[in-house]
Amino acid sequence: MNPETETQANRGAAAYRRRLSTRQMEAEVFARANRAIRESHDGGPLARARAVADNRRLWDAVQAAVVDPGNALPTELRASIAGVAMAVLRECGTEQPDLDFIAEMNDHFAAALWR
Repeated sequence: MNPETETQANRGAAAYRRRLSTRQMEAEVFARANRAIRESHDGGPLARARAVADNRRLWDAVQAAVVDPGNALPTELRASIAGVAMAVLRECGTEQPDLDFIAEMNDHFAAALWR
């Protein structure tokens, strides 16, 4: 990509992000994590390890957010999200993580946040 085209693309991406709500930006994070998972199928062991590590960090942050006593979400919802986070984190910690399961959870959360 030439520098002028790259600058235009960066301005366009910045304008897109400014129009997103916080929830939609969070949905984009899950979507980005999923792209890494899907691309890792063809990328070899390093790409797979990177995708799993990125997803582990994402779900660590989700878990930390829902166990925070200052979180305003209803208690039952927070507990449900924490349960999903624990399941994904447990899967990320296995020797051969089920990337399809992780991607499915990311998809569900991205869809819910995008609404």
